Amino acid sequence: MQAVSLNFHVAHSRPTTIKEAVIRRLRGGIPSELFWALREVSFEVERGERLAIIGPNGSGKTSLLSLIAGVYEPDEGRIITRGRTVGLLGLGVGFDADMSGRANIFLNASLFGLSRQQVTARLEDIIAFADIGDFIDAQVRTYSSGMVARLGFAVAAHIDAEILLLDEVLAVGDVQFQQKCAARLQRLRDQGNTLVLVSHDANTVREMCHRAIWLEHGRVMESGPVAEVVKAYEDKYAPAP
Repeated sequence: MQAVSLNFHVAHSRPTTIKEAVIRRLRGGIPSELFWALREVSFEVERGERLAIIGPNGSGKTSLLSLIAGVYEPDEGRIITRGRTVGLLGLGVGFDADMSGRANIFLNASLFGLSRQQVTARLEDIIAFADIGDFIDAQVRTYSSGMVARLGFAVAAHIDAEILLLDEVLAVGDVQFQQKCAARLQRLRDQGNTLVLVSHDANTVREMCHRAIWLEHGRVMESGPVAEVVKAYEDKYAPAP
């Protein structure tokens, strides 16, 4: 990633009536402000490395993962990735609520580039990992948020990606599901997969990652060994005695 910047146009206010919307359109549209989610961010991740992205809410962490995943294009700079990249940015994103869980496995996995034959070969493992019982053949609209999270992670964890982008994955679902996620990620890590992890949990960051980047207002504040960066971040935001 070389000198990457990303911006959004943020509307100051939304029209509350049809009349107001028409008047604003005739006068040139809704006033907006340019918001820079990321500014001149540069770093490299080596194959097999485990990188943590830390920072307060609104610092640009999820935007950064979305850029790497290809959800957004940078407004400035460039991003180069080598290998299949899977972003766990929102478990269940890409599911069709009117289709069954089983059908959505094929749909979701196809979005990551797997053929129907490849999905079929992994289907039983994915279903077993999700562990949602007979609901696998029910419409996803009948699922709880925890069940959607289980199925979403189960699919993504069986894609065999070289690069995994994880956004607070271990913070969703019940305790048993979180433990299952952590064990699966440990296995993927041991296999040499590259991990880029966003988390507010300092212990998870220290356990999972070699290196960390601290973002603040879309800019890199510090980058280096995970213990040093996390300590600097905690020192700044530690509550006063």
